[in-house]
Amino acid sequence: MKARIVYASMTGNDADMADILEEDLQDYGFEVETSEAEFTDASDYLSADLCIFVTYTYGEGTMTDEIADFYDQLKELDLSGKYFAVMGSGDKVYTGHFCENVFDFEKIFKQVGAKELTKPVTIENAPDDDAITAIDNAAKEMADQLNG
Repeated sequence: MKARIVYASMTGNDADMADILEEDLQDYGFEVETSEAEFTDASDYLSADLCIFVTYTYGEGTMTDEIADFYDQLKELDLSGKYFAVMGSGDKVYTGHFCENVFDFEKIFKQVGAKELTKPVTIENAPDDDAITAIDNAAKEMADQLNG
């Protein structure tokens, strides 16, 4: 089973989340490829069974250029028959926009035909012990559904 993790990270928090998830999925027997959004074409998801996007939400939810470009590429794909998961970080100071970009990507994955395996994992800032547990649990849920 091939998993493709693409992440966008301004401060390193989302890169850390992607690393944790990559290790978890490898432990469950997935072949995992991970890359940064700005160096990845969304069509790379076409060769994966499981498509994962990890992103931050900056300020009041406006997508930065790297995220917006990837989003625009993604909405042109047909991911029918693929599975997806999304996760990311935000700052609760922006209450109405906390992790808004994570949910934007959840919607677009559904629109392009992918099936969601687990609820979005959203964390505040850097991954702490609770966030790591949430990522671990999401990875287990993905593995149980795809390997079960």
